Amino acid sequence: MFTLSVFADVITRTLGDPWVWLQQVTTAFFCWGVFIGMAAATRRNDHFYLTEITKRMKGTSRSVIEAFNRIVVLVVAVLLTYYGWQNALLDMGSFRMPSLIPLTVYTGIVPLAGIMIGLFTLEQLINGLQNGFEGPEDLENVVTEGDGHE
Repeated sequence: MFTLSVFADVITRTLGDPWVWLQQVTTAFFCWGVFIGMAAATRRNDHFYLTEITKRMKGTSRSVIEAFNRIVVLVVAVLLTYYGWQNALLDMGSFRMPSLIPLTVYTGIVPLAGIMIGLFTLEQLINGLQNGFEGPEDLENVVTEGDGHE
C-alpha cells in the first residue's frame, strides 16, 4: 500500500493536481512500516543485537552477553510502550490538516511496536536461557567434512 500511495502521489503531482491527503496517507504507511519492521526484525533476530560478536562465542560467556543484550532491548521496549502510549493519548486531540486525520493514526504504532518487540525479546530470552542462544546463523562459517569444500 505504501508503494501504491507513493506512486499515486507522484502521478497526481505530475498531472498538476496533487492530492494533499495522499501525502498524509503515505506518511502514515511509512510510520507503520518502520515500526512493524522493527518488530519483525526483532522477531527474526536481525536487529538490535551484537550478532557478529556473540556468534563467535560459546557457553556461559555467550549466554551472559546474549541475555544482557535482550534485557537492554526489553527495557527499551517497555519505554517505547509507555512513552508511546502517553504520546498517542496526547495526539488524540491533534489533527492533520486538511484531512483532519488524528495524529494518533501516525503515533499509535509506537506502543504497539513496543509491545511486540517486548514479547519477541522475552520469547528469545526465555528460549535462549532454556535451550542456548546458538542458532542456524552460527553455522554459516562452519565447513563440514565431505561437503565439497577443502
